[in-house]
Amino acid sequence: MTDGGGIDWPPAPPSTRTYPATSTRQLSLDRAGFTRLLNEAAVGDTIRIADAARLFRSVADILALRPVLIRRGLHLRVESGLLSGIDLASDDPGTKMMVNVLAAVLEFQRDMISENTREGVAAAEAAGKTLGRPAALDPDQAAKVVEAFGEGTAVKALARQHQVDPKTIRRVLDAAGARELPEQLDVPPDPDPVITLDLPGLLADHLLVGGNETVRTALASGRTIRRGQGHSLRITAPLELHRTALQHAAALATESASSAERKAHRVYATRITAAT
Repeated sequence: MTDGGGIDWPPAPPSTRTYPATSTRQLSLDRAGFTRLLNEAAVGDTIRIADAARLFRSVADILALRPVLIRRGLHLRVESGLLSGIDLASDDPGTKMMVNVLAAVLEFQRDMISENTREGVAAAEAAGKTLGRPAALDPDQAAKVVEAFGEGTAVKALARQHQVDPKTIRRVLDAAGARELPEQLDVPPDPDPVITLDLPGLLADHLLVGGNETVRTALASGRTIRRGQGHSLRITAPLELHRTALQHAAALATESASSAERKAHRVYATRITAAT
């Protein structure tokens, strides 16, 4: 970089570099990428931007940036639009007047774009169009979630099964009223609900030898889930049976067990706690 050189902003980054989205309320001096460019520029350099709307958010933004550019001896030119052809960092009275007038016009344009966007959204909603991100679960999946929840499957277990966040499952259940208890019923919660949990493979192998007959029977009815080089056993059983299985695998939580076995015991214990 040499004195009098030109710097384009935004810079042309390598294809592997990405820039985060910027809030329309954030001033240019608060934007990390532009601040970094200012720090790299030398006295006499000219910063060129393709369009003023890419950098400035308001009249206040331009007025806040000008004294910084003047103090650092930098020039700023816009390649297209209302502010093109002007050195926005120039300190002469004519430029000051033009910057104030044209910046006000720029802010007006941005306000019109925002207003048109709001009107477009309102028109789309009036026409019955669905806005925003598509639903994480389609209607058939949502119906299965409600049905499984009614049969006792825990929210977190359903979230793992459908690979979504538990909040998504709760929204589906709440939309269907599945988590609401009818007012005419005053049924106490089931002290031993039937839940589906994934038992880590290391614990399953241990319990096939060290578990009692009830636990071994539950393991025999489980479904093997492959995960890379390891596996889990998906078991649907009363909560108390899961707790019993955890107790029979207590040896894997001791210091004499391997780190992988202790982790497997901890994971299963966490799943049981979360399900309650």
